[in-house]
Amino acid sequence: MLHEVAPTDLDSTNIVSPIRRLLRRVTFFHGESDAIDLEQRRVEVSHGHENYSHASPYDYLMLALESTTTFYNIPCLADRALTMNSLSDAIELRNHLIANLEEADYACGTPRAPLLNFEVAGGGFAGVETIAAMNDFLREAVPFFPHIRNNMLRLILVNSGKEILPEFREKLGTYAQRKLTEQKLEIHSNCQVTAVTDREVTLSNGTAVTTNTLVWTAGISPHALLDTRPCQKVRGRIPVNEYLEVPEWPDVWALIDCAVMPDLKTGTSRPPTTQHERPEGKVAAKNTLVSVRGGRMKPFLYSTIGLLAPIGKRTGVANILGVNFSGFIAWWLWRTIYLLKLPQFKKKVLARIIHDGSSRNRQDALR
Repeated sequence: MLHEVAPTDLDSTNIVSPIRRLLRRVTFFHGESDAIDLEQRRVEVSHGHENYSHASPYDYLMLALESTTTFYNIPCLADRALTMNSLSDAIELRNHLIANLEEADYACGTPRAPLLNFEVAGGGFAGVETIAAMNDFLREAVPFFPHIRNNMLRLILVNSGKEILPEFREKLGTYAQRKLTEQKLEIHSNCQVTAVTDREVTLSNGTAVTTNTLVWTAGISPHALLDTRPCQKVRGRIPVNEYLEVPEWPDVWALIDCAVMPDLKTGTSRPPTTQHERPEGKVAAKNTLVSVRGGRMKPFLYSTIGLLAPIGKRTGVANILGVNFSGFIAWWLWRTIYLLKLPQFKKKVLARIIHDGSSRNRQDALR
């Protein structure tokens, strides 16, 4: 839900759970993984400003390394682009948008175009959700800046494919593209970013946009640490069996972004999406306990329930169990499902029911 933090639709504290509070019976070490020695069963980690190094032996190892952003060797792109991978990225984007509006309101001889042109590269979930949230935020903020008008804003989505949101069926992708266009967004399909400077972004279709804002959501790659391991790789990720084990190395599991997981129902691999993270973690944890205590391991059999994406102005697209939804109801489904996953939201709802409800409501809430 990072795209909702950037335009301040959600407070950052509402989507963050302190890890030390969650892991009450776990020894937690916060550091950087520098190397993994599978032969010696050891993980090297460093921490602190001085990069103190530790070699931590293990009996059982679970790899859940997140993907990293790839910039395809485009000069200056890594230095100039904003990303949307973490909470700090979302806060940085929000501050950047506000700073641009403040400066553009009293341009003092500086051209307004670079400050009021905003570009997002990537037509998948992250890119579409981010530019839709940016558009809502900027257009709602403009009335508070007397020297800026809505027609001065230019928001551009760069998509390398034919349709945005390729994860959905073509009908929903076409609907999303039409709705974003109605919201005064420009969509450049079948093109890519080819060059970046301090004040300009050039696209493969010849378009040059004068801007100081490029949000990059167009590419990810497996964590570089995986390249150093003597394991079989598929597009940089580690193949695992149905129990999420790495077959070549005993007592090692891999999941989420760094693993290629088989789908026993379809015979293909599962997408490394957020929806699979929680059930993967539960299965991997149970299988680890089985390895320690003995017993029978449980295969990972989770099926994708659906896909949802907000596209601005309380509008969304969704596919739930094969049924398509669009418009407000899709946005409502997305918002409700994700908010119910937040521990803080559950506590607020529970407290409200207990405070305002009847004795029956209190019993329901306590259950």
